[in-house]
Amino acid sequence: MGSEQSMDIKTIIDDFAFLDDWEDRYRYVIELGKALEPLAADKHDDTHKVPGCVSQVWLDTAVYEQDGVPHVRFVGDSDALIVRGLIAILIALYSNRPAQEIRDTDAVPVLRQLGLDEHLSQQRSNGLRSMVARMQAEAESALAG
Repeated sequence: MGSEQSMDIKTIIDDFAFLDDWEDRYRYVIELGKALEPLAADKHDDTHKVPGCVSQVWLDTAVYEQDGVPHVRFVGDSDALIVRGLIAILIALYSNRPAQEIRDTDAVPVLRQLGLDEHLSQQRSNGLRSMVARMQAEAESALAG
C-alpha cells in the first residue's frame, strides 16, 4: 500500500472489491488509518475538532492555488483506529483537489460503493457525514476567498 499521497479513491474502491469478507475490509480500513499522514500535535485542539463524531476527530485544512484555482489539502486524525481509516478514505476522495470539485462531490455514492453505509453503526455513519460536511464547508470557504 502506498502513502497517503499516492493512495487514491479508485485504488481503495478496487481493493475493497477484491476483499470478500467484511473482517478483511475492516482490517484494510484500519491499515489505511495507520498509513495516514500524522497530524501535528498542536492541531489536536477544539479549533480542529469535528463536532458530531462519537470518537475524537481532528481535521486540518490548507488552501493553496494551483493554475489559479483554489485547492484544498486535508490532514486528519482520530483516537479510534477504524475512524482513522474512514478519515483516510475521505482524504483520498477530497484532499488536494479543486475546492469546487470537493464541494460538488457527493461522498454518499462512494461510501455506498464501498458498502460502508451498510456496515457502520448509526453513530459512525453520523460522524462520517459530519466529516464530509466539514470538508465541503472548508471547500466552500476556499471558494468564497
